[in-house]
Amino acid sequence: MSKYLIGLTGGIGSGKTTVANLFAELGIELVDADVVARDVVEIGTSGLTQIAAHFGKQILNQDGRLDRVALREIIFSEPKERSWINGLLHPMIRTEMLNQLASTSSPYTILVAPLLFENELDRLVNRTLLIDISPEQQRKRTINRDSVTNEQVEKIISSQAPRVEKLLKADDVIDNHGKISALKSKVIALHNNYLKLSNNA
Repeated sequence: MSKYLIGLTGGIGSGKTTVANLFAELGIELVDADVVARDVVEIGTSGLTQIAAHFGKQILNQDGRLDRVALREIIFSEPKERSWINGLLHPMIRTEMLNQLASTSSPYTILVAPLLFENELDRLVNRTLLIDISPEQQRKRTINRDSVTNEQVEKIISSQAPRVEKLLKADDVIDNHGKISALKSKVIALHNNYLKLSNNA
């Protein structure tokens, strides 16, 4: 792909969305893997039809939409089912992401992907940006935000690559333990650097 792409990632509760929105405020287009993942299982999609056929109608809410809480409990407690769902959805998500990335027009584009390294999506981008916080803060933020149990958070964190591994792989790192004002200045500095890199690409 000829466009200059930045892969933005971080563990659950790290603040990826906050950082991505700050880049968007600077006029940078985003392609969000989580949004794409929701789109491919909307009502009427092949993805949702196959999930319902595999797990049964109990995986659906009363309105026919996917019950994400029920699915999350299944796939984080049964590795075999997680492998099945990944095998089904990852190709669909990847195809749609590539389509969206190809249609952007900002100086560079950000691919927001929680599992950037785990799913080898870093191969698609020119540079990677990790939003980093401690595991303790991850747990606290996620429990407060999503009203999930500590056990569920632990399962999600353990399914993602270790923090040290991601720190070693990332080209750029934003430490997100501070205030939003500090975050904004870090984003602006990176934005200016990415503009230069995209111009020279």
